[in-house]
Amino acid sequence: MPRYKAIVSYDGSGFFGFQVQTKNGIERQRTVQGELTKAVNQMAKNPTEPIKVVGASRTDTGVHAFGQVVHFDLPFDINENGVRKGLNTLLPRDMLIKQVDKVTPDFHARFNTHAKRYIYRVSTQDFTDPFKRQYTGHFQWHLDIERIKSALPDLLGEHDFASFAASGNQTATTIRTITRADVTIKPDDQELVFTFEGNAFLYNQIRIMVGVLLEIGNGRRDVHDILRLITVKDREQARFTAPASGLYLDQIYYNS
Repeated sequence: MPRYKAIVSYDGSGFFGFQVQTKNGIERQRTVQGELTKAVNQMAKNPTEPIKVVGASRTDTGVHAFGQVVHFDLPFDINENGVRKGLNTLLPRDMLIKQVDKVTPDFHARFNTHAKRYIYRVSTQDFTDPFKRQYTGHFQWHLDIERIKSALPDLLGEHDFASFAASGNQTATTIRTITRADVTIKPDDQELVFTFEGNAFLYNQIRIMVGVLLEIGNGRRDVHDILRLITVKDREQARFTAPASGLYLDQIYYNS
């Protein structure tokens, strides 16, 4: 059975996350994986043994993606563009298959990842923009961007990010390596855009990091409070978690 890798973008505001959640074999909520699975099986003429769609990252409810990656096996050989067109015809309008490639049978969307890149958009308008509320976080208080820029390098490198992991984290270790952490100002849009790259991220890690950085920018924390939080390993001291609406899975890197 040929294996296919697909890059998927989606508007997460209409999904209860990526991963299928079932009760008594029935999907409980609308999910990205659920919609993809239905489309893939429909394109494969609903085979007796249902085809599984495996994702690289289990994005949460309300989180968006420009570059989610999945893999699946089809019972017959179709050219990549045919798979892309076929799935886009079957998928709902808040999802898009951007690219499809045939891969080797041992490719795994989740286990073969080398690094991931996320972005987080923050609206700095004084009131919530109704047209941004599902696609940005919102922080209406004063921000000193130079304080944020001074704090960002403290995230770089390998650290124990236990203070930045939500209580639902189930990984064996909270040690992660961050290779990029920066912020871009978009004055015309009244937005800040954070970009983070790393080998992997903990449950809600980026949203918690953004929350800490915003408090640093607002003067509620010392400029280098991230270093203290890394040392104390106490989630309660990190406090604020930025909302899911501003988070985007941007790109996933694989070993060549």
